[in-house]
Order: sequence, then C-alpha cells, then structure tokens
Amino acid sequence: MARKTPTSSNSDQLLDEFQALVRDTESLLQHSASLAGEQAEELREQIRGSLGRARNTLHSAEHALQQRGKAAIEATEGYVQTHPWQTLGIAAAIGMLLGMLISRR
Repeated sequence: MARKTPTSSNSDQLLDEFQALVRDTESLLQHSASLAGEQAEELREQIRGSLGRARNTLHSAEHALQQRGKAAIEATEGYVQTHPWQTLGIAAAIGMLLGMLISRR
C-alpha cells in the first residue's frame, strides 16, 4: 500500500490548482463572447485568483524541491567524506559499466 508523503500531497495540490486554472480559463474562453461588463470582470478576477494560487503553489513546491536537493547534497558529501575509498570504488565501477555499455554500440 502506497503511503502519501508530504511531497506527493504538494504535487497533488499543484495538479489540482492547474486543473482548476485550466477549467477557469476554458470557462472564460467559452463565455467571453457573450459576457460584457461586470460579468466579464468577475470571471477575470476568478482567473487571476486561480493564477495567484497556482503561482504560490509553484513557489512552495520549488522551495520544497530546493530543500530536498540541499539535503541530498549534504548527505552525499557526508558519505563521501566518511567513506572515501568506498566512494572511489563505486565511482570506478560505474565508470567501468558505462564504458562497457558505450563500447557495445
């Protein structure tokens, strides 16, 4: 059973925001010819609100990804510093595998 992580809920929230944005935009396009004045302005305000929410969600997702990237970099640096010979061996093995794969072509 898959468990829901905070990042998956962020991506679900982001997807929901974009789906709402697309729905609002489609609604604006469908009704733009028949709407005038106050109705058109109200629909535009709804679109602006959806864009603002989507933009905020994107910024929070970007921040979360940056934090996860920084944590991964720190963990990798810590491992390399505490296990330099193992890291060298792993890097050599990966290089050898890549070389074998490339030479087969």
